[in-house]
Amino acid sequence: MTTARRAADDPRRRIPGTDSLLADLRLADAARRLGHGVVKEAVHTAQRRARGGEIPPEAVADLATALLPRTAGTLRPVLNATGVVLHTNLGRAPLSAAAVEAVQAASGYVDVEFDTESGTRARRGRGTLAALRAVVPRAEEVHVVNNGAAALVLAATVLAAGREIVVSRGELIEIGDGFRLPDLLVSTGAQLREVGTTNRTHLDDYRRAIGPRTGFLLKIHPSNFRVEGFTSSVSVADLATLGPPVVADIGSGLLTADPVLPEEPDADDWLAQGADLVTASGDKLLGGPQAGLLLGTREVVDALRAHPLARALRVDKLTLAALEATLLGPRPPAFTFLHADAQELRARAEELARRLTARQIPAGAVPSDGIVGGGGAPGVGLPGWAVRLPSGYTQALRAGEPCVVGRAERGHCLLDLRCVPAERDGELAGAVLRASTVVEAEHAGGRSAAERRGEAERRGAAEQRSEAERRGAGSQERGQAACE
Repeated sequence: MTTARRAADDPRRRIPGTDSLLADLRLADAARRLGHGVVKEAVHTAQRRARGGEIPPEAVADLATALLPRTAGTLRPVLNATGVVLHTNLGRAPLSAAAVEAVQAASGYVDVEFDTESGTRARRGRGTLAALRAVVPRAEEVHVVNNGAAALVLAATVLAAGREIVVSRGELIEIGDGFRLPDLLVSTGAQLREVGTTNRTHLDDYRRAIGPRTGFLLKIHPSNFRVEGFTSSVSVADLATLGPPVVADIGSGLLTADPVLPEEPDADDWLAQGADLVTASGDKLLGGPQAGLLLGTREVVDALRAHPLARALRVDKLTLAALEATLLGPRPPAFTFLHADAQELRARAEELARRLTARQIPAGAVPSDGIVGGGGAPGVGLPGWAVRLPSGYTQALRAGEPCVVGRAERGHCLLDLRCVPAERDGELAGAVLRASTVVEAEHAGGRSAAERRGEAERRGAAEQRSEAERRGAGSQERGQAACE
């Protein structure tokens, strides 16, 4: 066979060109939705795989379509199967459906600082602030900034710049990513007057430290660790008897008491004890968007809001919308996950394990204690259940679609169902089935990447068909029950 003949028979010559692929109706529509650059990158990736022999030339358009992201952004949705309700690395609290709808409604022009009746400027976020006051009526006034650290920065700047903040040594905490609270406070121009010791601080320690340069007394809930044994601390109620303003940071953002977390302080209680200002986060136990909440006396909060720094720390319209919907709407997902029934979790885990075992996947249902996370309720376990898989599934599930983040524990992959909505159990099963082809291939060490992907797609499609059939049968049963 001549060289010219071999070149003519080369299947790579049949790979579609970029322009013809971009004209494909599916890809052209995606370009309008996601942007030309995003779609072009998917096309080039598919073409490279065809040139490498992983797929036939005729499959390039299909693969390019499959490679397209859901959105134009790089943030990837995940199924949180870690058992950590407020997982900082996964964005902490997921928004409720009501909050998502509110964000969508606020994505265009809205009356964020406009009174439609009078046609004049209005107070920014007035609806959100009213909702926050309604949830915590002990607060005479409230304000919202962009995160919990910003709330403390604003308080320290306004109340203690060039002055002293009296704080217990046992409450000078460090949180994630090496962030230390003392460094944050000193950056405002305030000085720290540390009192007591790491494990014991008394009221007299504060009393002796108070002087003409005292800006305020700071009470910090050490929400991401516990000190046990020979310990003592001073309550907000006792600090309020000493004279200077009391600023109290509750850490995890609990606005009112929750019986599941009896040791976790809440804003309503600390205001009742006499705190002049309470700071909290919006994306932790409240279950809303990232925000810093300031609740307190009208005099203090008005002074904070009037400071020039407040403009630099203000939140946008989307945060205001999501926060208001979280405060006024139905319970957010974080609340549901926190209060999940252990027996219901067990039933789901056993059913999921049974389905996987029927597909020759070694799975079992095991007890699994979840945690609050997000710097809240350290040491509090949340009894639940998980599906246990071989350790190889941990990475394979993270690389799949949807991305499933489980927990590696004692040589196994645990998929804790606490933070997985029940209606997504079928989707989780499909992800495990697809991941199983990758795990099996790693053990076999022989099949190509294309073969593994094809097998994964076939198994995932089969699971989706089975799930659809189960839903159809369930709908018929519910319909018959309703008729009866």
